[in-house]
Amino acid sequence: MSSGMNNDGGLWRVLYVVLLGQSVSFSMALMSFTSSLSANLGVSAPLALAFFAYLPLTLVYGSILLYRRQKLQISWYWYALLAFVDVQGNFFVNKAFQFSSITSVTILDCATVIWVIILTWFFLGTKYSLWQFLGAALCVSGLCLVLLSDSGVGGGGGTNPVLGDALVIAGTCFFAFSNVGEEYCVKKVGRIEVIAMLGLFGMLVSLIEMALFEFKTLKSISWSAEVILIFAGFGISGFMFTSLTPLVLQASGATLFNLSLLTADMWAVVIRVFLYHQKVDWLYYVSFIFVGIGLVVYSKTEKYSNELPKLENNEPDQPYQLLPEEGARV
Repeated sequence: MSSGMNNDGGLWRVLYVVLLGQSVSFSMALMSFTSSLSANLGVSAPLALAFFAYLPLTLVYGSILLYRRQKLQISWYWYALLAFVDVQGNFFVNKAFQFSSITSVTILDCATVIWVIILTWFFLGTKYSLWQFLGAALCVSGLCLVLLSDSGVGGGGGTNPVLGDALVIAGTCFFAFSNVGEEYCVKKVGRIEVIAMLGLFGMLVSLIEMALFEFKTLKSISWSAEVILIFAGFGISGFMFTSLTPLVLQASGATLFNLSLLTADMWAVVIRVFLYHQKVDWLYYVSFIFVGIGLVVYSKTEKYSNELPKLENNEPDQPYQLLPEEGARV
């Protein structure tokens, strides 16, 4: 009887993590879509887009943190460093849309998974089983099929695909460090403090870089209703993405989080089909099956060191409790 209950609990946990990851993936697809729309309109302001993503995070989660009146559990300069890395990742990826198609930019997801597995292995001491490697391989294989399919749907390689690919690869490095650092922080102190500080310092860093590198560009932009809506859409989707990300990192880790993001390209194709009535190749459906099976294999065989976040005194983001061996490493 207890064995059956444990199996049911394990199944619900897999469904929780996978569905939560797909919610993050969908919000990332919206970010990619709005960023590509701004590029199509000739608006080259990647730092301004990042600023609009960090602003609502600061307003919402910063207010919650101020209301609680609690001291920071991690020194502010670590959050500043984490935000700096995250802003650079946003800059390179958003800038890549100026030179490459959405298809090329989705290489980001593949490369980030590889970097994150390496970083979590060496710096967080994460151990991976052969089944987890198999799940990761299935997910990456599924994305490769998506890229092959999308090349027939979207067409076009951008104005300078070589430069765009270089920017994407640079973005993968920054995002990998950001994901791993955020995983460590959110499992140590909870998500409210991490999101609030990431939003605050991300907003400040992007504002400073905007003043240095994008001031003339912002002055030359014709601020039509369409452009304003694109920036607002990117900000809303960025708020959703960053709000949900710590939940995935807290429930699982940076690797499964990035594996879940492999389906963002599929959601982007779905959006493009409904908006532009473009056909979807049969490989798209095969790739979705590959990624879905890969996610289930990875999450089902993962040894979780923490339970799902539970409500305690109506606080939904209790800090992650470190295991003895993790505490020794810290």
